[in-house]
Amino acid sequence: MTDPILLPLVAEGVQGTANTGPVSLLRFALVSLLVVVGVFFLIVGTVGLIRLGNVYNRLHATTKATTMGTSSIALATWVYHAPAGEGLPALVTVVFLFVTAPTGAHLISRSAERMGVEFLDGVSWPGRTDQRPEEPGSE
Repeated sequence: MTDPILLPLVAEGVQGTANTGPVSLLRFALVSLLVVVGVFFLIVGTVGLIRLGNVYNRLHATTKATTMGTSSIALATWVYHAPAGEGLPALVTVVFLFVTAPTGAHLISRSAERMGVEFLDGVSWPGRTDQRPEEPGSE
């Protein structure tokens, strides 16, 4: 049974509309590879979200995997649409992800720390001892 969603991509990759021959086949292979890599990272991030124990580990798993997975799929979109010159939004998506995902993860982890969410046993914030430093003017 043929999948009606993938059929146009396969047909273009093998036959080509503007490019015929090995260039379109190479483009089809690259798009397929990027989509498979993206799906792999997104699945790993989902498993990390479900399986890991606290907010910090879950945040790490989902942020890294989502950035890599979604960026890979956006790059596949760019490769697919690049010959027509319509791939710029995909590249803007990649830049946006690489700027916002780490910033959001940092804000969430700092908020969790300020709310008192503990790390796993034996782990502390970098540069801190077991006791929290006194804040100025708290006497």
